[in-house]
Amino acid sequence: MKIIENQKFDEERALYGVDGVVVRNCSFDGPADGESAFKEGKNIEAGHCFFNLRYPFWHDNGLVITDSEMTQLCRAALWYSDHVKIEDTKLHGIKALRECSDVYIKNCDIISPEFGWSVRGIHMEDTTAASEYFMMRAQNMTFRGVNFKGKYSFQYIKDAVFENCVFDTKDAFWHGENITVKDSVVKGEYLAWYSDGLTLVNCKIIGTQPFCYCKNLKLVDCEMEGTDLAFEKSQVDAVITTKVDSIKNPLSGRIVAREVGELIMDDENAKGEVTVALPMKG
Repeated sequence: MKIIENQKFDEERALYGVDGVVVRNCSFDGPADGESAFKEGKNIEAGHCFFNLRYPFWHDNGLVITDSEMTQLCRAALWYSDHVKIEDTKLHGIKALRECSDVYIKNCDIISPEFGWSVRGIHMEDTTAASEYFMMRAQNMTFRGVNFKGKYSFQYIKDAVFENCVFDTKDAFWHGENITVKDSVVKGEYLAWYSDGLTLVNCKIIGTQPFCYCKNLKLVDCEMEGTDLAFEKSQVDAVITTKVDSIKNPLSGRIVAREVGELIMDDENAKGEVTVALPMKG
Protein backbone atom coordinates (compact mmCIF):
# COMPACT_ATOMS: atom_id res chain seq x y z
CA MET A 1 0.00 0.00 0.00
CA LYS A 2 1.34 3.40 -0.97
CA ILE A 3 1.27 5.88 1.93
CA ILE A 4 0.52 9.58 1.42
CA GLU A 5 0.77 11.85 4.48
CA ASN A 6 0.41 15.50 5.38
CA GLN A 7 -0.40 16.80 1.91
CA LYS A 8 -2.97 19.14 0.43
CA PHE A 9 -4.81 18.44 -2.81
CA ASP A 10 -7.09 20.81 -4.70
CA GLU A 11 -6.70 19.80 -8.34
CA GLU A 12 -9.27 17.92 -10.45
CA ARG A 13 -9.15 14.12 -9.96
CA ALA A 14 -6.11 14.45 -7.70
CA LEU A 15 -5.80 10.71 -7.02
CA TYR A 16 -7.88 9.35 -9.88
CA GLY A 17 -7.82 5.59 -10.33
CA VAL A 18 -5.50 4.76 -7.42
CA ASP A 19 -5.30 1.12 -6.33
CA GLY A 20 -3.90 0.45 -2.88
CA VAL A 21 -3.27 3.72 -1.02
CA VAL A 22 -3.30 4.94 2.58
CA VAL A 23 -3.93 8.67 2.92
CA ARG A 24 -3.30 10.21 6.34
CA ASN A 25 -3.65 13.75 7.66
CA CYS A 26 -4.39 15.12 4.22
CA SER A 27 -6.62 17.99 3.13
CA PHE A 28 -8.72 18.09 -0.03
CA ASP A 29 -9.30 21.81 -0.32
CA GLY A 30 -7.93 24.85 -2.08
CA PRO A 31 -8.28 27.48 -4.81
CA ALA A 32 -8.20 25.08 -7.77
CA ASP A 33 -11.54 23.75 -6.47
CA GLY A 34 -11.02 20.39 -8.14
CA GLU A 35 -13.64 17.63 -8.05
CA SER A 36 -13.61 13.81 -7.87
CA ALA A 37 -10.37 13.29 -5.93
CA PHE A 38 -10.56 9.49 -5.66
CA LYS A 39 -12.82 8.63 -8.60
CA GLU A 40 -12.56 5.07 -10.00
CA GLY A 41 -10.22 3.96 -7.19
CA LYS A 42 -9.72 0.69 -5.33
CA ASN A 43 -8.49 -0.32 -1.87
CA ILE A 44 -8.36 3.15 -0.36
CA GLU A 45 -7.82 4.03 3.30
CA ALA A 46 -8.31 7.65 4.38
CA GLY A 47 -7.61 8.57 8.00
CA HIS A 48 -7.82 11.94 9.74
CA CYS A 49 -8.52 13.73 6.47
CA PHE A 50 -10.42 16.91 5.63
CA PHE A 51 -12.71 16.98 2.59
CA ASN A 52 -14.01 20.36 1.42
CA LEU A 53 -14.43 19.65 -2.31
CA ARG A 54 -17.14 17.88 -4.30
CA TYR A 55 -17.62 14.23 -5.29
CA PRO A 56 -14.47 12.72 -3.69
CA PHE A 57 -15.49 9.04 -3.73
CA TRP A 58 -17.33 7.94 -6.87
CA HIS A 59 -17.13 4.45 -8.38
CA ASP A 60 -14.70 3.23 -5.71
CA ASN A 61 -14.27 -0.38 -4.56
CA GLY A 62 -12.91 -1.14 -1.10
CA LEU A 63 -12.94 2.09 0.89
CA VAL A 64 -12.19 2.79 4.58
CA ILE A 65 -12.67 6.30 5.99
CA THR A 66 -11.86 7.01 9.66
CA ASP A 67 -11.67 10.05 11.93
CA SER A 68 -12.32 12.47 9.07
CA GLU A 69 -14.54 15.41 8.15
CA MET A 70 -16.65 16.07 5.08
CA THR A 71 -17.92 19.65 5.15
CA GLN A 72 -21.09 21.17 3.72
CA LEU A 73 -19.14 21.92 0.54
CA CYS A 74 -18.25 18.25 0.13
CA ARG A 75 -21.48 17.44 -1.68
CA ALA A 76 -22.41 14.03 -3.10
CA ALA A 77 -19.36 12.54 -1.40
CA LEU A 78 -19.94 8.82 -1.98
CA TRP A 79 -21.82 7.54 -5.03
CA TYR A 80 -21.72 4.22 -6.89
CA SER A 81 -19.16 2.73 -4.50
CA ASP A 82 -19.07 -0.66 -2.76
CA HIS A 83 -17.45 -2.30 0.26
CA VAL A 84 -17.37 0.96 2.20
CA LYS A 85 -16.51 1.38 5.90
CA ILE A 86 -16.84 4.76 7.62
CA GLU A 87 -16.09 5.34 11.31
CA ASP A 88 -15.76 8.37 13.62
CA THR A 89 -16.42 10.74 10.74
CA LYS A 90 -18.55 13.83 10.06
CA LEU A 91 -20.60 13.57 6.87
CA HIS A 92 -22.05 17.06 6.48
CA GLY A 93 -22.50 17.46 2.73
CA ILE A 94 -25.78 17.08 0.88
CA LYS A 95 -26.49 13.71 -0.82
CA ALA A 96 -23.56 12.07 0.96
CA LEU A 97 -24.33 8.44 0.11
CA ARG A 98 -26.16 7.17 -2.97
CA GLU A 99 -26.33 4.01 -5.06
CA CYS A 100 -23.67 2.35 -2.89
CA SER A 101 -23.56 -1.24 -1.61
CA ASP A 102 -22.08 -3.10 1.37
CA VAL A 103 -21.72 -0.06 3.62
CA TYR A 104 -20.75 -0.04 7.32
CA ILE A 105 -21.12 3.19 9.32
CA LYS A 106 -20.26 3.54 13.02
CA ASN A 107 -19.87 6.46 15.44
CA CYS A 108 -20.53 9.04 12.76
CA ASP A 109 -22.32 12.38 12.67
CA ILE A 110 -24.49 12.81 9.59
CA ILE A 111 -26.01 16.14 8.55
CA SER A 112 -26.99 15.51 4.96
CA PRO A 113 -30.24 16.11 3.10
CA GLU A 114 -31.16 13.26 0.78
CA PHE A 115 -28.75 10.85 2.46
CA GLY A 116 -28.54 7.17 1.59
CA TRP A 117 -30.77 6.92 -1.48
CA SER A 118 -30.90 3.50 -3.14
CA VAL A 119 -28.17 1.99 -0.96
CA ARG A 120 -28.08 -1.82 -0.96
CA GLY A 121 -26.79 -3.45 2.20
CA ILE A 122 -26.02 -0.97 4.99
CA HIS A 123 -25.19 -1.49 8.65
CA MET A 124 -25.29 1.66 10.78
CA GLU A 125 -24.72 1.86 14.52
CA ASP A 126 -24.10 4.38 17.30
CA THR A 127 -24.61 7.26 14.88
CA THR A 128 -26.55 10.53 14.86
CA ALA A 129 -28.22 11.74 11.69
CA ALA A 130 -30.20 14.77 10.52
CA SER A 131 -31.67 14.66 7.04
CA GLU A 132 -34.66 14.97 4.74
CA TYR A 133 -35.71 12.02 2.62
CA PHE A 134 -33.30 9.87 4.63
CA MET A 135 -32.42 6.43 3.19
CA MET A 136 -35.11 6.55 0.49
CA ARG A 137 -35.37 3.30 -1.53
CA ALA A 138 -32.59 1.64 0.46
CA GLN A 139 -32.59 -2.15 0.86
CA ASN A 140 -31.13 -4.71 3.29
CA MET A 141 -30.61 -2.40 6.24
CA THR A 142 -29.54 -2.99 9.86
CA PHE A 143 -29.53 -0.02 12.23
CA ARG A 144 -28.58 -0.19 15.93
CA GLY A 145 -28.33 2.74 18.31
CA VAL A 146 -29.10 5.35 15.65
CA ASN A 147 -30.58 8.71 16.68
CA PHE A 148 -32.28 10.39 13.73
CA LYS A 149 -34.03 13.75 13.41
CA GLY A 150 -35.60 15.03 10.20
CA LYS A 151 -38.40 14.48 7.71
CA TYR A 152 -39.65 11.88 5.26
CA SER A 153 -37.37 9.08 6.41
CA PHE A 154 -37.12 5.48 5.19
CA GLN A 155 -39.62 5.83 2.35
CA TYR A 156 -39.86 2.88 -0.05
CA ILE A 157 -37.23 0.88 1.87
CA LYS A 158 -37.18 -2.93 1.85
CA ASP A 159 -35.85 -5.59 4.23
CA ALA A 160 -34.76 -3.59 7.27
CA VAL A 161 -34.17 -4.15 10.99
CA PHE A 162 -33.92 -1.26 13.48
CA GLU A 163 -32.97 -1.84 17.14
CA ASN A 164 -32.57 0.58 20.06
CA CYS A 165 -33.06 3.61 17.83
CA VAL A 166 -34.72 6.98 18.33
CA PHE A 167 -36.43 8.50 15.30
CA ASP A 168 -37.95 11.99 15.45
CA THR A 169 -39.35 12.19 11.98
CA LYS A 170 -42.35 12.57 9.70
CA ASP A 171 -43.90 10.21 7.16
CA ALA A 172 -41.44 7.48 8.17
CA PHE A 173 -41.62 4.07 6.47
CA TRP A 174 -44.12 5.11 3.78
CA HIS A 175 -44.49 2.28 1.25
CA GLY A 176 -41.81 0.32 3.14
CA GLU A 177 -41.75 -3.47 2.91
CA ASN A 178 -40.57 -6.13 5.37
CA ILE A 179 -39.43 -3.91 8.23
CA THR A 180 -38.86 -4.79 11.90
CA VAL A 181 -38.40 -2.15 14.61
CA LYS A 182 -37.44 -3.27 18.13
CA ASP A 183 -36.98 -1.45 21.45
CA SER A 184 -37.12 1.95 19.78
CA VAL A 185 -38.90 5.30 19.94
CA VAL A 186 -40.61 6.49 16.76
CA LYS A 187 -42.01 10.00 16.90
CA GLY A 188 -43.72 11.78 14.03
CA GLU A 189 -46.82 12.40 11.98
CA TYR A 190 -48.48 9.94 9.60
CA LEU A 191 -46.13 7.07 10.37
CA ALA A 192 -45.85 4.13 8.00
CA TRP A 193 -48.75 4.80 5.66
CA TYR A 194 -49.00 2.28 2.81
CA SER A 195 -46.37 -0.01 4.36
CA ASP A 196 -46.48 -3.79 3.94
CA GLY A 197 -44.99 -6.15 6.51
CA LEU A 198 -44.05 -3.67 9.25
CA THR A 199 -43.54 -5.15 12.73
CA LEU A 200 -42.84 -3.10 15.86
CA VAL A 201 -41.81 -4.83 19.10
CA ASN A 202 -41.53 -3.06 22.48
CA CYS A 203 -41.59 0.34 20.84
CA LYS A 204 -42.98 3.73 21.81
CA ILE A 205 -44.95 5.42 19.04
CA ILE A 206 -45.72 9.13 19.27
CA GLY A 207 -47.73 11.34 16.91
CA THR A 208 -50.93 11.86 15.00
CA GLN A 209 -52.55 9.47 12.50
CA PRO A 210 -50.11 6.58 12.50
CA PHE A 211 -50.40 3.33 10.56
CA CYS A 212 -53.02 4.07 7.93
CA TYR A 213 -53.54 2.01 4.76
CA CYS A 214 -51.05 -0.61 6.00
CA LYS A 215 -50.89 -4.27 5.05
CA ASN A 216 -49.61 -6.99 7.39
CA LEU A 217 -48.99 -4.54 10.22
CA LYS A 218 -48.04 -5.98 13.61
CA LEU A 219 -47.44 -4.25 16.96
CA VAL A 220 -46.19 -6.33 19.89
CA ASP A 221 -46.32 -4.81 23.38
CA CYS A 222 -45.98 -1.24 22.16
CA GLU A 223 -46.79 2.09 23.81
CA MET A 224 -48.64 4.84 22.00
CA GLU A 225 -48.76 8.53 22.90
CA GLY A 226 -50.73 11.30 21.17
CA THR A 227 -51.84 8.81 18.54
CA ASP A 228 -55.25 9.84 17.25
CA LEU A 229 -57.05 8.47 14.18
CA ALA A 230 -54.79 5.43 14.16
CA PHE A 231 -54.99 2.34 11.93
CA GLU A 232 -57.41 3.69 9.33
CA LYS A 233 -57.96 1.19 6.48
CA SER A 234 -55.17 -1.07 7.80
CA GLN A 235 -54.74 -4.82 8.15
CA VAL A 236 -53.43 -4.96 11.71
CA ASP A 237 -52.59 -7.27 14.60
CA ALA A 238 -51.68 -5.10 17.60
CA VAL A 239 -51.14 -5.36 21.35
CA ILE A 240 -50.82 -1.88 22.88
CA THR A 241 -49.94 -1.50 26.55
CA THR A 242 -51.17 2.11 26.85
CA LYS A 243 -54.10 4.28 25.85
CA VAL A 244 -54.72 5.05 22.18
CA ASP A 245 -56.34 8.45 21.74
CA SER A 246 -58.52 7.30 18.88
CA ILE A 247 -58.80 4.42 16.43
CA LYS A 248 -60.54 4.87 13.09
CA ASN A 249 -61.91 2.20 10.77
CA PRO A 250 -59.29 -0.56 10.91
CA LEU A 251 -59.86 -2.67 7.82
CA SER A 252 -59.21 -6.09 9.36
CA GLY A 253 -57.42 -7.88 12.18
CA ARG A 254 -57.44 -7.34 15.93
CA ILE A 255 -56.29 -4.50 18.18
CA VAL A 256 -55.97 -4.95 21.94
CA ALA A 257 -55.30 -1.76 23.92
CA ARG A 258 -55.32 -0.79 27.58
CA GLU A 259 -57.67 2.11 26.77
CA VAL A 260 -59.18 3.73 23.69
CA GLY A 261 -60.23 7.37 23.92
CA GLU A 262 -62.51 7.17 20.88
CA LEU A 263 -63.42 4.38 18.51
CA ILE A 264 -64.66 5.56 15.12
CA MET A 265 -66.31 2.86 13.02
CA ASP A 266 -68.27 4.69 10.32
CA ASP A 267 -67.11 2.72 7.28
CA GLU A 268 -69.06 -0.44 6.46
CA ASN A 269 -65.91 -2.06 5.09
CA ALA A 270 -64.02 -1.64 8.36
CA LYS A 271 -64.07 -5.10 9.99
CA GLY A 272 -61.17 -4.82 12.41
CA GLU A 273 -61.86 -5.96 15.97
CA VAL A 274 -60.91 -3.58 18.79
CA THR A 275 -60.73 -4.85 22.37
CA VAL A 276 -60.14 -2.74 25.46
CA ALA A 277 -58.30 -4.85 27.98
CA LEU A 278 -55.13 -5.06 30.06
CA PRO A 279 -52.76 -6.67 27.54
CA MET A 280 -50.72 -9.65 28.63
CA LYS A 281 -47.12 -9.16 27.58
CA GLY A 282 -45.46 -11.81 25.48
